[in-house]
Amino acid sequence: MEQLTAIFKDLFIPHTVGLDGFILAGQQTLWMVAVSLVLGVILGGLLGIILVLTRPNGIRPHRAIYNVLNPIINIVRSLPFIILLVAVMPITRLILDVGIGTSAAIIPLTIYIAPFIARLVETSLLEVDHGIIEAANAMGASTFETVWHFLIPEAKASLILNFTTATIGLIGATAMAGAIGAGGIGDLAINYGYNRYDNAVIVYCVIILVVLVQAIQMIGNYFAKRVRS
Repeated sequence: MEQLTAIFKDLFIPHTVGLDGFILAGQQTLWMVAVSLVLGVILGGLLGIILVLTRPNGIRPHRAIYNVLNPIINIVRSLPFIILLVAVMPITRLILDVGIGTSAAIIPLTIYIAPFIARLVETSLLEVDHGIIEAANAMGASTFETVWHFLIPEAKASLILNFTTATIGLIGATAMAGAIGAGGIGDLAINYGYNRYDNAVIVYCVIILVVLVQAIQMIGNYFAKRVRS
């Protein structure tokens, strides 16, 4: 019985962090994810649209732009986030005067997620039936009107699900950013759970991340289903 009690205390009663610590870490994680996601959607969405427009069989084919942009996106996507995080530290320090921290992590997080979102947007828009584009051309729609009024509305459900996937990927990246002092749930798990041998902190960090991911996935599925119906 004493052993069971000891195991329970070890796994479920943190002795280095209180409720305020978990709340602060959660707020930091949500802040990093929210800001990075907004910036990533703006930048990545624009890049994805450019890829769709300028590809060889696109609406506005442009070999030079596509052949430059496509490999750059592939190169950035191939970099592990922890390496990217360290690599852009000089840029982060130049812009914000600090290399680490919650706000500083937003820059590498945005650079990390934007190419990923660009590919997701490209995939979603390419799934739209070519007949939609032909109909837009027949009505004399401009390139902007074709994208905004025809492609994006038709791909809305797919875009929602893909943005949900990107958001979940960002949550994992923020946890890694915590390893070098970015704050958030990852920082709490590393500095208090792992370094101070507080297993309960790790358990609760895992629970928080699982609940957060499940909630975001459910919300994404709900809105995608509503758009389809």
